[in-house]
Amino acid sequence: MLMLISLIGAHCFFDYAGQGDFMSKAKNRANPIPGVPWRTVLAAHAAIHGAAVALITGIWWLFIAEAAIHFLTDDAKCCGKISFNADQAIHLGCKVAWWGIALALI
Repeated sequence: MLMLISLIGAHCFFDYAGQGDFMSKAKNRANPIPGVPWRTVLAAHAAIHGAAVALITGIWWLFIAEAAIHFLTDDAKCCGKISFNADQAIHLGCKVAWWGIALALI
């Protein structure tokens, strides 16, 4: 259970307080900061989430899964394809899935 708490806590930190205003704005392709490549910033944001998942679960390939899904989900939110609530539901659903995978492999 502590692993799931850690996954959710890391998500909350890195998607809110730990993200910062620059990253929050610069990762948005729909309203980019001139001269700042949104893909690079969004990839860095997604990689932070992926690293947290891999470090918490001890499963290296969950870095790739989390980073890819986080990138696509945030991009869809920034483009108005999904709502903020859907974005957060997907992120939290992934954390539950990663926890389940980790428990199955332990």
